[in-house]
Amino acid sequence: MRETRTMPVPAGLAGMRVDAGLAKLLGVSRTTAGRLAAAGEVSLDGAAVGKSDRLVEDAWLEVLLPEAPGPPAPAAEPVAGMEVLYYDSDLVAVHKPVGVAAHPTVGWSGPTVVGGLAAAGFRIATSGPPERQGIVQRLDVGTSGVMVVAASEHGYSMLKRAFRNREVTKRYHALVQGHPDPSSGTIDAPIGRHPSAGWRFCVRDDGKPAVTHYATLEAFAPATLVDVRLETGRTHQIRVHFSALNHPCVGDPMYGSDPALAERLGLTRQWLHAVAIGFHHPADGRWMEIECPYPEDLRYGLEVLRGQ
Repeated sequence: MRETRTMPVPAGLAGMRVDAGLAKLLGVSRTTAGRLAAAGEVSLDGAAVGKSDRLVEDAWLEVLLPEAPGPPAPAAEPVAGMEVLYYDSDLVAVHKPVGVAAHPTVGWSGPTVVGGLAAAGFRIATSGPPERQGIVQRLDVGTSGVMVVAASEHGYSMLKRAFRNREVTKRYHALVQGHPDPSSGTIDAPIGRHPSAGWRFCVRDDGKPAVTHYATLEAFAPATLVDVRLETGRTHQIRVHFSALNHPCVGDPMYGSDPALAERLGLTRQWLHAVAIGFHHPADGRWMEIECPYPEDLRYGLEVLRGQ
């Protein structure tokens, strides 16, 4: 959707050419402003004007703004540490390393799963927006683990449907501070954007439904390793839910973790890993589960705790 901007012409722009004045007023290039005028998308007091016409003080200016740029198309670039766990003609499953995005987004210039697969010669589905073709699920940049990408159009359609219908099992392991009570249970709390920090999320009454099941695997003095199964897939769901219980993921200062503990364990990111994903294969319906081992930094953190 293109936005329309309307305003009176400021005194400081009076007498300027339309293209030059719009460039100053809207922060676009003079060439872009000229194209808008040439396309009949700039008017003064209801009458279309050309790029060389002059702006008149207090005249009512209306401009149909150019479409906002979308995310860049994925670049075929090798991704260090990304391992292919399984592939066939319908899907590819990878071990996504920390520091790698699922697909290109506005503002992200680092490596991506789709770019790494393209560089490795894997064909992926063309379904979906251009920058996320084949993407049926995502993991946060700061979270490692197994991630599935559709390789065929049929695979994309079937896997998207399975995720939408919650027919996919998603298991994570998380190291959380303290000891959750009860040691096993369900967190059923809606999640929405934080009112004072839009890049964070929080539990709030008007949020979207979010359900997390967990069970203690191993308890240490300062932290607990938990097995987590998700019913829903909200952004930052595990991190938000355990933070709301005052048991944030170790190494996650965004949601209240202790930096001293993270430093002691050698962590520079949250201890959170997607260990397994299960689904019915798109082609023949057989149930398959793909597992993913811990990366070195998470293994090291556990070894430190076990050695205490």
